[in-house]
Amino acid sequence: MTRVRSERSRPRLTHINLARGFRGGERQTELLIRELAARGVAQRVVVRRGDVLFERLADVPELERVPIGKPFALNVGAVRGDFLHAHDGKGAHFAHAAHTLVGCDYVFTRRVDNAPSQSWATRRMYRQARGVAVLSRAIDAVLQARFPGLATVRIPSASGEFQTVPAAVAELRRTFGGECVVGHVGALDDSQKGQRDLIAAAHALAAADSGWRFVFVGGGRDEALLRELAGDNPAIRFTGHVDNVGDHLAAFDLFAFPSVHEGLGSALLDAMHAGLPIVASDVDGIPDIVADESNGLLVPPRDPEALAEALQRLRAEPALAAGLAGAAREKSLAYTAAAMADRYLRWYRSLGLDLGVADERAGIDRSNDHMGDTRQ
Repeated sequence: MTRVRSERSRPRLTHINLARGFRGGERQTELLIRELAARGVAQRVVVRRGDVLFERLADVPELERVPIGKPFALNVGAVRGDFLHAHDGKGAHFAHAAHTLVGCDYVFTRRVDNAPSQSWATRRMYRQARGVAVLSRAIDAVLQARFPGLATVRIPSASGEFQTVPAAVAELRRTFGGECVVGHVGALDDSQKGQRDLIAAAHALAAADSGWRFVFVGGGRDEALLRELAGDNPAIRFTGHVDNVGDHLAAFDLFAFPSVHEGLGSALLDAMHAGLPIVASDVDGIPDIVADESNGLLVPPRDPEALAEALQRLRAEPALAAGLAGAAREKSLAYTAAAMADRYLRWYRSLGLDLGVADERAGIDRSNDHMGDTRQ
């Protein structure tokens, strides 16, 4: 155990994230922890031993990091007396075990829109939670169908507000070449992200105009398959995992997000913050943040032709693209890490956990407060 916090008398908030790797949920966990730490909240985080999140949080003040291994439930004694916030499925089961064995109160965030298991253990986990945060209306609808009357609160993800280095952006743009660069950021998992449809659209568009470029940022289980589908088409590039996501976003002209299913899509928030014109699937939680013809274009999932037509339209109509991008950038201001922390703090306080800090900072846009409404 690595201990880096001083003892305090206030209740301790302990985050649980036992996922493997570092995907959107882990980035959101990190953003929340960092924002709460900046406000002076003493926190702990329980993570899978040897995983990326443990090292990424090493510099966070007032944070105790607790790495654990399997079987996870044997470690519940380490969180006795804490208020637990689980951020992934395994973390939620750990929190429920801690509630059962050592009496911890817990909440968790549900980030995916598939229906939960109907097992006795899962039903009990949901019913005994103090509350469940959901990212979107789509996720809430799924949970309410499974557990009518479940106490939920809608708290969407935050953009990463990535920094950029102009020289790095210029070099990426030079490397990509072409006249119009379409970017995609996400785990290479076609069953969720629909990347094979973007590759099909890329082949069709590039065959008609050599000025197109398509850049896939990220790695994942389907990388080999997607590279095979891309073949030797020079218009399609794969970067693998990168640390400078902000530089890549700044080097794109358009952003494509052809998900098959998506709880919300934090990469969309990053593209909005970067001021990019967006084409995304009209599915699940995506319409919560992308309104068709207002701050992006929505197309049906698994429809490469519609995806290609929307991308072509944005390239052919620069005024439309600029208008959508500006509206997206404006909307992204409601999805900062500070705004997300405000919503979580208000929720914690409504459940009786007072961390002794204000729940909002000067300048936060309160026009989207409906996103923090609870459903009892």
